[in-house]
Amino acid sequence: MPDLKMGAVLADPNTRVVICCGSGGVGKTTTAASMALHAAENGRKVAVLTIDPARRLAQSLGVTELTNEPQPVPIASAAAGGGSLDAMMLDMRRTFDDMVIEHSTPERAEAIMDNAFYQTVASSFSGTQEYMAMEKLGKLLDENRWDLIIVDTPPSRNALDFLDAPQRLGSFLSGRLMKMLVGGGRGVGRVVTGAMGIAMRGISTIVGGDILRDVATFVQSLDSMFGGFSERAERTYALLKRPGTQFVVVSSPEADALREASFFVDRLSKDTMPLAGLIVNRTHPNLTSLSTPATESVLDKLDDELTRGVLQVHVDRAATAKREVHLLQRFTSSHPSVPLVGVPALPFEVADSDALRAVAEQIVSRG
Repeated sequence: MPDLKMGAVLADPNTRVVICCGSGGVGKTTTAASMALHAAENGRKVAVLTIDPARRLAQSLGVTELTNEPQPVPIASAAAGGGSLDAMMLDMRRTFDDMVIEHSTPERAEAIMDNAFYQTVASSFSGTQEYMAMEKLGKLLDENRWDLIIVDTPPSRNALDFLDAPQRLGSFLSGRLMKMLVGGGRGVGRVVTGAMGIAMRGISTIVGGDILRDVATFVQSLDSMFGGFSERAERTYALLKRPGTQFVVVSSPEADALREASFFVDRLSKDTMPLAGLIVNRTHPNLTSLSTPATESVLDKLDDELTRGVLQVHVDRAATAKREVHLLQRFTSSHPSVPLVGVPALPFEVADSDALRAVAEQIVSRG
């Protein structure tokens, strides 16, 4: 399988966006932060956007707290060569509010943001976080302050949600029920007196008249702005296909994570998205200095507990490495052309900039 030359990708001035994607718990945040720090300390002006609710990125980068706006991160000035690093954490409610303000008058924006249904959609509706991540990426690109933006995608159950979210949210806002509500034009009262009256009264009985009224008011208010929402989402989606964008699929050497990685690689290929390759975190070395069967036979004959303990660790590590190699071979046999780099499990927690540099060194070691 080809080696992933991530160092060359990050150093290439034509690379404008790197999107780290994959299933939850595979180290996307650590990967994004380490690559951002590496690129900044090697002369690039970098912004890193994280959507990780654990907020580990702030601690690792040495800042007190990340907000919805980029804030500077101290980097090693001696090696920076003019580089800089800004970091931020997505606040999807704040991003949605900013989008509403941008596309409407102050009075209409205030009415929308006071609407109870809007508050639900902006805070917890399925796909909103992913949609707002795309929206924020578009805004950062429009500012043109950075020559590289690295995105840590939401820790979704399904790693494909980041690509599907704009279409899903758009389908919801332009769906049949929403059109019925918008078509009333004067609120729920007018809608339920029309041809759809019986159906709407049934819905009102189930969900409650006040809730339905909030939905109708929200959708009617949003209707005039929806064109702006859709246009921005389509434009940002188009940016993801540009040559300056590179997707990096992040995984761990576990069956479920590699299965998600395989799905994502296939989807990126189907949508002709530019894929840099696969980063596999927390791998273990393939121990071959001692044969495992021989070591196991010796274990039963040893009286020294320390020696026996050390050899047992070797046996366990060898078994883990063998299992990981088998899982990775299954992935590479299905995707032989996907470049790959493994990042060894480190004997310390990644909680500061030195640890991030150690991770970055492993990621970029092959190019």
